[in-house]
Amino acid sequence: MKFAASVLAVILLAFPPAPAPATESHSAAPGDTHALPAAAHGAAPAPPMPGTSAGRHDDHGAVSGGGGPVPDAVIAAQRAALYQSAIGAGFGPQSPRDIDRAFGANARIFGTAPHHTRMNLCNIHLHEGAEHRGGDFTLYIGNGNGTGYGTGFAYSGRLTPDELAPFPRPVGATAHGAIEPGDTIEVHFVYTTADVRPGPTLGACLNDATGNPQLRVEAQVMVVVNDDTAPRFTTLAALSSVDGYAQAPNLPMTMGMPVVYQGSTTGPAYNEAGSPYQVTWSVRPQVMRVSIASLEAWFAGNVFEEDHAHGVRNLVIEPELLSPIQR
Repeated sequence: MKFAASVLAVILLAFPPAPAPATESHSAAPGDTHALPAAAHGAAPAPPMPGTSAGRHDDHGAVSGGGGPVPDAVIAAQRAALYQSAIGAGFGPQSPRDIDRAFGANARIFGTAPHHTRMNLCNIHLHEGAEHRGGDFTLYIGNGNGTGYGTGFAYSGRLTPDELAPFPRPVGATAHGAIEPGDTIEVHFVYTTADVRPGPTLGACLNDATGNPQLRVEAQVMVVVNDDTAPRFTTLAALSSVDGYAQAPNLPMTMGMPVVYQGSTTGPAYNEAGSPYQVTWSVRPQVMRVSIASLEAWFAGNVFEEDHAHGVRNLVIEPELLSPIQR
């Protein structure tokens, strides 16, 4: 996160992981089934965590072509494997996490990446189901198929019947299904300190002159609606050069004060192994509506060669694998 470009490609995209020490998908900042402690800022008692029978489910969590959903025991086993492979092995803080809970006990520290306007945007991609939990996205979709599809968190607010009206064509269809009105997505705008320009996978986030760039992910959770008056994904993901830096000038800036924390790369390839990569995360707590027709248009042609949503990593809940959030 020389890293070869092929390794970097693994970091953000849900592809098979690079070989892990002793024992990596999509983007940037690992656990057993212990409950999260209450955050220092006085949050309510911990909500049900994924992989427990108390988790909440909704209709958008159905898994197509993946054989799910799996029982809680599968998620519990993945958490146990992650804990065993990461605790005491020197891994830094992991992602994704509950952004409403500030507690963390991982002592590894690395420098916070610069503000995104002083870095180059190198990649944009999205996950179906929010990888993070908190803010307006607290509804647990379900365990999914055990490999990152049909899981994550959904928008906990209400949508109108018109917003939920079926779209006439499948959008981002894969063997795991397609995006439909009402689905929640988490969009990752990935930035690097390397002198690069936007392109496919995280391989676009470095060059031969910068082997260890700092990485930042600006994360925005969105709910897809069948409404042509909703913000357009093609506009939000438009690219330009600003003060010499590659930027997404329409990056949402009004979705609440971002929660900034130190974490890692994500994606289901890390469900049972710690990610060794260091990423500064900035996660907005409010959900933005986005037009499904505009998402279809973006999938039809973008410099990142993205044409579908990727799977999600299990929420990381073990305190030793989380950084403390400074509020």
